[in-house]
Amino acid sequence: MTRHRGLTEQAADAAIDSACRLLRLPTIRGQFSDLAEAAARDQQTYRGFLAELLMAECDDRARRRSERRIKAAAFPRDKSLRVFDFDANPHVDPAVVHTLAKCDWVRKGLPLCLIGDSGTGKSHLLIALGTEAAMAGFRVRYVLATKLVNELVEAADEKVLAKTIARYGRVDLLCIDELGYMELDKRGAELLFQVLTEREEKASVAIASNEAFSGWTKTFTDPRLCAAIVDRLTFGGNIIETGTDSYRLAQTRARTEQSARTQA
Repeated sequence: MTRHRGLTEQAADAAIDSACRLLRLPTIRGQFSDLAEAAARDQQTYRGFLAELLMAECDDRARRRSERRIKAAAFPRDKSLRVFDFDANPHVDPAVVHTLAKCDWVRKGLPLCLIGDSGTGKSHLLIALGTEAAMAGFRVRYVLATKLVNELVEAADEKVLAKTIARYGRVDLLCIDELGYMELDKRGAELLFQVLTEREEKASVAIASNEAFSGWTKTFTDPRLCAAIVDRLTFGGNIIETGTDSYRLAQTRARTEQSARTQA
Protein backbone atom coordinates (compact mmCIF):
# COMPACT_ATOMS: atom_id res chain seq x y z
CA MET A 1 0.00 0.00 0.00
CA THR A 2 1.47 3.35 -1.03
CA ARG A 3 1.76 5.84 1.84
CA HIS A 4 1.70 9.52 0.99
CA ARG A 5 3.89 11.47 3.41
CA GLY A 6 4.50 15.17 3.60
CA LEU A 7 1.27 16.25 1.88
CA THR A 8 0.33 19.87 2.25
CA GLU A 9 -3.03 20.65 3.83
CA GLN A 10 -4.39 21.60 0.42
CA ALA A 11 -3.08 18.39 -1.18
CA ALA A 12 -4.47 16.30 1.70
CA ASP A 13 -7.91 17.86 1.30
CA ALA A 14 -7.82 17.18 -2.44
CA ALA A 15 -6.77 13.56 -1.83
CA ILE A 16 -9.56 13.05 0.71
CA ASP A 17 -12.10 14.55 -1.67
CA SER A 18 -10.95 12.30 -4.50
CA ALA A 19 -10.90 9.18 -2.31
CA CYS A 20 -14.39 9.88 -0.96
CA ARG A 21 -15.72 10.24 -4.49
CA LEU A 22 -14.05 6.98 -5.53
CA LEU A 23 -15.29 5.09 -2.45
CA ARG A 24 -18.73 6.76 -2.55
CA LEU A 25 -18.55 8.34 0.89
CA PRO A 26 -20.52 11.58 0.38
CA THR A 27 -21.08 12.29 4.08
CA ILE A 28 -17.39 12.01 4.99
CA ARG A 29 -16.57 14.14 1.95
CA GLY A 30 -19.01 16.81 3.05
CA GLN A 31 -18.28 16.79 6.79
CA PHE A 32 -14.57 15.92 6.91
CA SER A 33 -13.30 19.46 7.22
CA ASP A 34 -15.65 20.45 10.06
CA LEU A 35 -15.07 17.18 11.91
CA ALA A 36 -11.29 17.52 11.51
CA GLU A 37 -11.36 21.02 12.98
CA ALA A 38 -13.55 19.84 15.88
CA ALA A 39 -11.22 16.89 16.48
CA ALA A 40 -8.20 19.23 16.64
CA ARG A 41 -9.96 21.55 19.09
CA ASP A 42 -11.05 18.64 21.31
CA GLN A 43 -7.70 16.87 20.99
CA GLN A 44 -9.34 13.68 19.82
CA THR A 45 -7.29 10.57 19.25
CA TYR A 46 -6.87 9.29 15.70
CA ARG A 47 -9.16 6.38 16.52
CA GLY A 48 -11.79 8.70 17.95
CA PHE A 49 -11.67 10.92 14.87
CA LEU A 50 -11.94 7.92 12.55
CA ALA A 51 -14.91 6.61 14.55
CA GLU A 52 -16.67 10.00 14.24
CA LEU A 53 -16.18 9.98 10.47
CA LEU A 54 -17.43 6.43 9.99
CA MET A 55 -20.43 6.85 12.31
CA ALA A 56 -21.44 10.03 10.45
CA GLU A 57 -21.37 8.12 7.16
CA CYS A 58 -23.33 5.18 8.59
CA ASP A 59 -25.96 7.44 10.17
CA ASP A 60 -26.45 9.37 6.95
CA ARG A 61 -26.72 6.20 4.89
CA ALA A 62 -29.38 4.87 7.28
CA ARG A 63 -31.27 8.15 6.95
CA ARG A 64 -31.15 8.01 3.15
CA ARG A 65 -32.32 4.39 3.14
CA SER A 66 -35.28 5.36 5.33
CA GLU A 67 -36.13 8.22 3.00
CA ARG A 68 -36.04 5.87 0.00
CA ARG A 69 -38.32 3.36 1.74
CA ILE A 70 -40.77 6.08 2.73
CA LYS A 71 -40.80 7.41 -0.83
CA ALA A 72 -41.30 3.88 -2.23
CA ALA A 73 -44.29 3.41 0.10
CA ALA A 74 -46.15 6.10 -1.90
CA PHE A 75 -47.88 7.71 1.07
CA PRO A 76 -50.17 10.53 -0.15
CA ARG A 77 -48.97 12.92 2.57
CA ASP A 78 -46.66 13.08 5.58
CA LYS A 79 -48.20 11.97 8.86
CA SER A 80 -46.40 11.19 12.10
CA LEU A 81 -47.37 9.97 15.55
CA ARG A 82 -45.74 13.09 17.04
CA VAL A 83 -48.54 15.29 15.74
CA PHE A 84 -51.45 12.91 16.33
CA ASP A 85 -53.80 14.53 18.86
CA PHE A 86 -54.56 11.75 21.32
CA ASP A 87 -56.36 14.23 23.59
CA ALA A 88 -58.85 14.99 20.82
CA ASN A 89 -59.65 11.30 20.36
CA PRO A 90 -59.95 9.51 23.72
CA HIS A 91 -60.97 6.29 21.92
CA VAL A 92 -57.36 5.77 20.80
CA ASP A 93 -55.02 4.45 23.50
CA PRO A 94 -51.57 6.10 23.13
CA ALA A 95 -49.86 3.13 24.80
CA VAL A 96 -51.30 0.72 22.22
CA VAL A 97 -50.28 2.94 19.30
CA HIS A 98 -46.75 3.48 20.59
CA THR A 99 -46.39 -0.27 21.11
CA LEU A 100 -47.44 -0.79 17.49
CA ALA A 101 -44.85 1.80 16.45
CA LYS A 102 -42.14 -0.63 17.61
CA CYS A 103 -43.23 -2.78 14.62
CA ASP A 104 -43.15 -6.21 16.29
CA TRP A 105 -46.49 -6.96 14.60
CA VAL A 106 -44.91 -6.26 11.19
CA ARG A 107 -41.97 -8.48 12.08
CA LYS A 108 -44.42 -11.29 12.91
CA GLY A 109 -46.58 -10.71 9.82
CA LEU A 110 -49.73 -9.84 11.80
CA PRO A 111 -52.63 -7.69 10.53
CA LEU A 112 -53.89 -4.36 11.83
CA CYS A 113 -57.39 -2.91 11.43
CA LEU A 114 -58.27 0.73 12.05
CA ILE A 115 -62.05 1.14 12.21
CA GLY A 116 -63.96 4.39 12.64
CA ASP A 117 -65.88 7.22 11.03
CA SER A 118 -64.36 9.86 8.78
CA GLY A 119 -62.24 12.44 10.56
CA THR A 120 -61.35 10.23 13.52
CA GLY A 121 -57.69 9.70 12.60
CA LYS A 122 -57.69 6.31 10.84
CA SER A 123 -55.67 7.37 7.81
CA HIS A 124 -53.34 9.45 9.96
CA LEU A 125 -52.53 6.42 12.11
CA LEU A 126 -52.27 4.14 9.06
CA ILE A 127 -49.73 6.41 7.37
CA ALA A 128 -47.86 7.19 10.60
CA LEU A 129 -47.48 3.52 11.55
CA GLY A 130 -46.52 2.68 7.98
CA THR A 131 -43.87 5.39 8.14
CA GLU A 132 -42.55 3.96 11.40
CA ALA A 133 -42.27 0.55 9.72
CA ALA A 134 -40.38 2.03 6.77
CA MET A 135 -38.00 3.81 9.13
CA ALA A 136 -37.45 0.51 10.94
CA GLY A 137 -36.24 -1.09 7.72
CA PHE A 138 -39.42 -2.74 6.40
CA ARG A 139 -40.67 -2.48 2.82
CA VAL A 140 -44.03 -0.71 2.89
CA ARG A 141 -46.67 0.07 0.26
CA TYR A 142 -49.71 2.31 0.70
CA VAL A 143 -52.70 2.09 -1.63
CA LEU A 144 -56.37 3.05 -1.68
CA ALA A 145 -58.66 0.02 -1.71
CA THR A 146 -60.43 1.08 -4.91
CA LYS A 147 -57.14 1.79 -6.68
CA LEU A 148 -55.79 -1.61 -5.68
CA VAL A 149 -58.90 -3.40 -6.95
CA ASN A 150 -58.86 -1.46 -10.22
CA GLU A 151 -55.19 -2.34 -10.69
CA LEU A 152 -55.94 -6.02 -10.07
CA VAL A 153 -58.82 -6.02 -12.54
CA GLU A 154 -56.64 -4.41 -15.21
CA ALA A 155 -53.86 -6.90 -14.48
CA ALA A 156 -56.28 -9.81 -14.86
CA ASP A 157 -57.52 -8.43 -18.20
CA GLU A 158 -53.93 -8.04 -19.40
CA LYS A 159 -52.93 -11.55 -18.21
CA VAL A 160 -50.39 -10.24 -15.68
CA LEU A 161 -52.39 -10.86 -12.51
CA ALA A 162 -49.90 -13.31 -10.98
CA LYS A 163 -47.09 -10.80 -11.45
CA THR A 164 -49.10 -8.00 -9.85
CA ILE A 165 -50.15 -10.12 -6.87
CA ALA A 166 -46.54 -11.23 -6.40
CA ARG A 167 -45.40 -7.58 -6.41
CA TYR A 168 -47.82 -6.75 -3.61
CA GLY A 169 -46.79 -9.94 -1.86
CA ARG A 170 -43.15 -8.90 -1.64
CA VAL A 171 -43.62 -5.89 0.63
CA ASP A 172 -43.42 -6.41 4.38
CA LEU A 173 -46.42 -4.19 5.12
CA LEU A 174 -49.31 -3.43 2.78
CA CYS A 175 -51.41 -0.44 3.93
CA ILE A 176 -54.90 -0.41 2.37
CA ASP A 177 -56.84 2.80 3.01
CA GLU A 178 -60.54 3.62 2.63
CA LEU A 179 -61.72 0.02 2.59
CA GLY A 180 -65.49 0.04 2.81
CA TYR A 181 -66.16 3.38 1.13
CA MET A 182 -67.37 1.75 -2.08
CA GLU A 183 -69.14 -1.49 -2.94
CA LEU A 184 -66.96 -3.98 -4.77
CA ASP A 185 -68.36 -6.34 -7.35
CA LYS A 186 -67.73 -10.05 -6.89
CA ARG A 187 -64.77 -10.10 -9.26
CA GLY A 188 -63.04 -7.19 -7.56
CA ALA A 189 -63.63 -8.68 -4.12
CA GLU A 190 -62.25 -12.04 -5.23
CA LEU A 191 -59.11 -10.42 -6.63
CA LEU A 192 -58.56 -8.50 -3.39
CA PHE A 193 -59.02 -11.76 -1.51
CA GLN A 194 -56.22 -13.29 -3.59
CA VAL A 195 -53.84 -10.54 -2.47
CA LEU A 196 -54.78 -11.09 1.17
CA THR A 197 -54.37 -14.85 0.80
CA GLU A 198 -50.93 -14.36 -0.76
CA ARG A 199 -49.86 -12.44 2.34
CA GLU A 200 -51.65 -14.51 4.99
CA GLU A 201 -49.41 -15.38 7.97
CA LYS A 202 -46.37 -14.27 5.94
CA ALA A 203 -46.53 -10.49 5.74
CA SER A 204 -48.62 -7.80 7.40
CA VAL A 205 -51.66 -6.00 6.07
CA ALA A 206 -52.97 -2.82 7.72
CA ILE A 207 -56.36 -1.45 6.69
CA ALA A 208 -58.40 1.63 7.51
CA SER A 209 -62.18 1.39 7.14
CA ASN A 210 -65.12 3.62 7.96
CA GLU A 211 -67.34 0.55 8.37
CA ALA A 212 -67.54 -1.78 11.35
CA PHE A 213 -67.01 -5.42 10.38
CA SER A 214 -70.75 -5.99 10.63
CA GLY A 215 -71.24 -3.53 7.76
CA TRP A 216 -68.66 -5.03 5.42
CA THR A 217 -71.35 -6.96 3.58
CA LYS A 218 -72.13 -3.64 1.86
CA THR A 219 -68.61 -3.69 0.41
CA PHE A 220 -68.25 -7.44 -0.09
CA THR A 221 -71.69 -8.57 -1.15
CA ASP A 222 -70.88 -12.28 -1.07
CA PRO A 223 -71.35 -13.27 2.61
CA ARG A 224 -68.87 -16.16 2.49
CA LEU A 225 -66.21 -14.06 0.81
CA CYS A 226 -66.84 -11.24 3.28
CA ALA A 227 -66.40 -13.61 6.22
CA ALA A 228 -63.18 -14.99 4.71
CA ILE A 229 -61.74 -11.50 4.19
CA VAL A 230 -62.63 -10.43 7.75
CA ASP A 231 -60.95 -13.60 9.00
CA ARG A 232 -57.76 -12.84 7.01
CA LEU A 233 -57.63 -9.29 8.36
CA THR A 234 -58.31 -10.02 12.02
CA PHE A 235 -56.75 -13.39 12.88
CA GLY A 236 -54.08 -12.84 15.51
CA GLY A 237 -53.96 -9.13 14.75
CA ASN A 238 -54.74 -5.77 16.33
CA ILE A 239 -57.99 -3.82 16.04
CA ILE A 240 -58.17 -0.12 16.89
CA GLU A 241 -61.56 1.58 16.92
CA THR A 242 -61.20 5.33 16.44
CA GLY A 243 -64.85 6.06 17.22
CA THR A 244 -67.51 8.18 15.55
CA ASP A 245 -66.70 11.75 16.62
CA SER A 246 -64.82 13.61 13.91
CA TYR A 247 -62.14 15.76 15.52
CA ARG A 248 -61.48 17.36 12.13
CA LEU A 249 -65.05 18.64 12.21
CA ALA A 250 -64.65 19.68 15.85
CA GLN A 251 -61.48 21.62 15.01
CA THR A 252 -63.22 23.34 12.09
CA ARG A 253 -66.11 24.37 14.34
CA ALA A 254 -63.70 25.62 17.00
CA ARG A 255 -61.83 27.75 14.45
CA THR A 256 -65.10 29.13 13.10
CA GLU A 257 -66.31 30.03 16.59
CA GLN A 258 -62.95 31.61 17.46
CA SER A 259 -63.05 33.66 14.24
CA ALA A 260 -66.60 34.80 15.01
CA ARG A 261 -65.60 35.89 18.53
CA THR A 262 -62.58 37.77 17.18
CA GLN A 263 -64.68 39.62 14.60
CA ALA A 264 -67.28 40.49 17.21
